[in-house]
Amino acid sequence: MRGASRKMAGVSLLEMLLVVGLIAAASLLAAAAFTGGTKGMQLRSAAKEIAAELRYTRTRAISTGEPQRFVIDPQARTWTALGDHAGEIPGDLEVKFIGARQVQPSQGEGAVMFFADGASTGGRVQLSREGAAWNIDVAWLTGEVRLARADAAP
Repeated sequence: MRGASRKMAGVSLLEMLLVVGLIAAASLLAAAAFTGGTKGMQLRSAAKEIAAELRYTRTRAISTGEPQRFVIDPQARTWTALGDHAGEIPGDLEVKFIGARQVQPSQGEGAVMFFADGASTGGRVQLSREGAAWNIDVAWLTGEVRLARADAAP
């Protein structure tokens, strides 16, 4: 028997697990580098949450046939939508709102009103941190909500 005297060639389970672990660690480091780390992920996550709530508010206006309002308070870093839909924006993010003054609930707050036909009063919420920024734009004619990366204001 020729093969009996030779040691079997192959890869052990321990070696396989070590390689898989190294690949996973390298992937996590690469993902953090490309997305701006945890701070960048927090910024993007907050922007996505606000965009989703704006879309939800628009959908509710269309489905109920009644105007609906999304309110944001940049100083308090809070937002309020329908019913129990409310949230906070992380304290280390800078918040700016541009919108119609006519639907502003009170001084320092901003609002976007959505109508039964899907249209809105329009507006922009900008979240920024350390040179990175995301714009959440609401088109006044169609009510479409768009999320896009932007340059932070100086």
